[in-house]
Amino acid sequence: MSQARRQRVLALSLRQQIETRWATLGIRVAHRCVRGPETGMAMLRGRMGGTGRAFNLGEMTLTRASVVLDEASPAAGALGHGWVRGRDRRHAELIALIDACAQHEAWARHIDSELIAPLEDALEARRGEAARDTAATRVDFFTLVRGE
Repeated sequence: MSQARRQRVLALSLRQQIETRWATLGIRVAHRCVRGPETGMAMLRGRMGGTGRAFNLGEMTLTRASVVLDEASPAAGALGHGWVRGRDRRHAELIALIDACAQHEAWARHIDSELIAPLEDALEARRGEAARDTAATRVDFFTLVRGE
């Protein structure tokens, strides 16, 4: 699984879900923060219709963290990064820790199959539920044509 896909799933998932599943994996590793967690702002850019000229949509609160695994771990020195919207510092640090651990080949397979895949399924279920809720409020408009 690609790092970008893993990061996306972790950033969109709820921290409580990540912590619960992470605890069951049994990967216990000491780490230290080398940057953050720190909260700041990021500019969001948009395009009209997805293809028009870019414009600044507004700013969003963003929290980031970088961690390095300690020397006693099998993946010693691995550097991981995490970004999450909002101010949840623990969420950003947890993403960075998982990113660092995923650089160890055996752990990466374990993380992808037992952490990322179920979280991805939960995200898809939430997306489907939101789509059903939205569809329930859909209004179909029609136009009457005059017979001229």
